[in-house]
Amino acid sequence: MAPDTLTVGLIGAGRIGQVHAENLSRRIPLANLIAVADVSEDAAKRCAQQYRIPKVTIDYHAILEDSEVQAVLICSATNTHAQIIEEAAAASKHIFCEKPIALSLATIDRALDAVARAGVKLSIGFNRRFDANFQRVHRAIEQGEIGQPEILHIISRDPSPPPIAYIKVSGGIFADMMIHDFDMARFLIGSEVEEVYVAGGVMVDPAIGEAGDLDTAVVVLRFANGVIGTIENSRRAVYGYDQRVEVLGSGGAIRIDNNYPNTAIISDAQNVRRDLPLHFFMERYTEAFAAEMLAFVDAVLHDRPAPVTGHDGRAPVAIALAARRSFDERRPVRVSEVDSA
Repeated sequence: MAPDTLTVGLIGAGRIGQVHAENLSRRIPLANLIAVADVSEDAAKRCAQQYRIPKVTIDYHAILEDSEVQAVLICSATNTHAQIIEEAAAASKHIFCEKPIALSLATIDRALDAVARAGVKLSIGFNRRFDANFQRVHRAIEQGEIGQPEILHIISRDPSPPPIAYIKVSGGIFADMMIHDFDMARFLIGSEVEEVYVAGGVMVDPAIGEAGDLDTAVVVLRFANGVIGTIENSRRAVYGYDQRVEVLGSGGAIRIDNNYPNTAIISDAQNVRRDLPLHFFMERYTEAFAAEMLAFVDAVLHDRPAPVTGHDGRAPVAIALAARRSFDERRPVRVSEVDSA
């Protein structure tokens, strides 16, 4: 019989770690969050106090060595993800890891090999897959409601750019922002991306360009099944978080709009207007974050496949690397060119 609850340790008590801590402690009764680790002792203690987590440490190895802990959530800095995955697998812990696994495919492959050898579950934090809007598009395509998909268009714009210090270590717009859209493209179309072409620039903040990144980009994707996709990213949409998708198929189309704080529409003699969309991902994807964590807990407790696999975590990184090469070399790049595996 499956155990009644899953005991969990949290590694990383930053913004996304606290999102997961809240869901585990307040919304998922099948989980028991018993430990938190962060290199900042103050951050770890604040998180533990807020969510009544009994064990606090600055060294995540204490969590990996804890026999009570059955699964770990890796919400630390990107450059630590792969190493902690390998160590957690060696400690026989099931793993939920925020994206990306790493910025190198070889590093990702070593981590995935460690998971396979250990026989533990690994799920990657692509929370948008669990959003009701995106799931409805996925279901429409999967069930043939719009015929065979032909064109995919994704719009993803942040309300404002992150700090320059973050941009310098994030891996760039393709690896830290558009990676969600690369995953969503694969999820919706159900096919691998074979070729990428990028047009991009620095239109929001010159400091982003000085840091070696872009803040505005349009990407054309060619899928193995023939579908053509476009993704539009901007680091700045002054009206809020802009998350839209449209898919055109042989038998129709499906489109999803932004989420709003209310359904009120004001009409007067001059115009028709409504309030701005939800401002950022914390508000927009509140329910999706809870749903993805519930899916992970359920997969471990009932020995079901991981909801977002290691391959799902690897593929968008390969697309991101191809996208960066496409921009640098001003040409279409096949994903196979950057994927040596």
